[in-house]
Amino acid sequence: MTTQYIVGLDGGSQSSKVVIFDTNGRVVCEASQALAPMHTPGAGIAEHPHDDLYDSLVTAASRAMAAFPGNPEDIIGVGLCSIRCCRALVRSDGTLAEPVQSWMDHRLSRAYEHNNDDVAYVTTASGYLMGRLTGELTDTAANYIGPWPMDVQTWNWFDDQEKFDSFNVPRGMLYRLQMPGDIGGYVNSSFSRQTGIPQGIPVVHTANDKAAEALGSGLRDDTTGLVSLGTYIAGMVVGKEFVAEPRNYFSNFASEPHRYIYECAGIRRGMWTVSWLRDLLGADNARAAAESGATGEEHLNKLASDVPAGSDGLLCVLDWLAPPNKPFKKGMFIGFDERHGYAHMYRAVLEGIAFTMKRNMAAMTAERNISLKRLVVSGGGSNSDLVMQIFADVFNIPAVRNVVRNAAGLGAAICVAVACGIYADFDEASEHMVRREDRFEPDPRNAELYEQLCAVSAEIPAQTDPILERIHQILSDN
Repeated sequence: MTTQYIVGLDGGSQSSKVVIFDTNGRVVCEASQALAPMHTPGAGIAEHPHDDLYDSLVTAASRAMAAFPGNPEDIIGVGLCSIRCCRALVRSDGTLAEPVQSWMDHRLSRAYEHNNDDVAYVTTASGYLMGRLTGELTDTAANYIGPWPMDVQTWNWFDDQEKFDSFNVPRGMLYRLQMPGDIGGYVNSSFSRQTGIPQGIPVVHTANDKAAEALGSGLRDDTTGLVSLGTYIAGMVVGKEFVAEPRNYFSNFASEPHRYIYECAGIRRGMWTVSWLRDLLGADNARAAAESGATGEEHLNKLASDVPAGSDGLLCVLDWLAPPNKPFKKGMFIGFDERHGYAHMYRAVLEGIAFTMKRNMAAMTAERNISLKRLVVSGGGSNSDLVMQIFADVFNIPAVRNVVRNAAGLGAAICVAVACGIYADFDEASEHMVRREDRFEPDPRNAELYEQLCAVSAEIPAQTDPILERIHQILSDN
């Protein structure tokens, strides 16, 4: 029987990733291309320069196809997911009239303002990319959280004309909405020529990258939680109703029709802090890692594994990127003494990440009146056994990691498998394509210690924020 393949396109916030899977969810080959640094020409402006979202996707896709060992004719479809909360201003020919506005751009907090007569359409990153790949002006309804005239209950534009008009986007400037798992178009000659992906195969809608990651991580009911370890660390559970004004989380569309993702507060510059510490240690750490045949992070993980739980009293507060309404907040370590070295600092960062996400997810699950039985950890950080054990101990439930760790591309592939009839529905596709690899059980002694330290770490900002605010004011005045 001929093996069939699916291409998962994952346009993330730091890179574009392309993974080719078989229909059982096994990775055949993959490639990625880093995005260019954000263009910030003025206060509150954050744009993806030039046509970087599309160009990086083309580069990654062409590399993946160059490494593909199978017959391109056996590729049955392409799944597309991309960054959420972006705005793309598009000409009548489907090309960009201006650079794509990032989720960090302050213009995304306001209704659209029409200042450029070249703009014929206003869409999301996923709509723009679907148009470039297929020539069809369709977009997934599941990527319209934010400043859009979207009724989140019906997954369609508002029927109320007054409410619709308040968003200042004429209907004729919006793409046609479809659902996750719908075919948005077919690979056109231009994208095929640039990448080697066969012309004419279907391109399937998903949602945003976080929702696709939840699908690819195997979240099927509210007894399983997900922590996504990325530049922004997110915590998620799934459900079936949109909650308009929750206190401790927000509702987002899932990568499956009429299902929702509930996402708690996360950590800005989360895993970036791990990279920051590794780079801060510089040549000494790199040299020691090379001597042991490991990467810098692998070397730090090994050293930190020998540090006792609790890092001998060293705690880390993960405020390396202050929120706009509290610009005085800063990251910090507290509790140094002569025992502490950089392995303690590294472990304290990891424990600080787990403490923060435990508190945030506990507030969400309490409000939802649910109890987690297991935690899936995804992203590159889940490759570390130390990270996985810390999460198991802090959450005091089993922590699992999947065979496919960067799951957004797999979520996109699942949508293709359903759209192309490989599986009857999302449950069946998930059962066949998502596979658990490792399970880490909590250590009762560490869990008890971490419960106490997690409570202490929650109290630190109340004590230190007034001091940091005074420092911020002094520096601002001078």
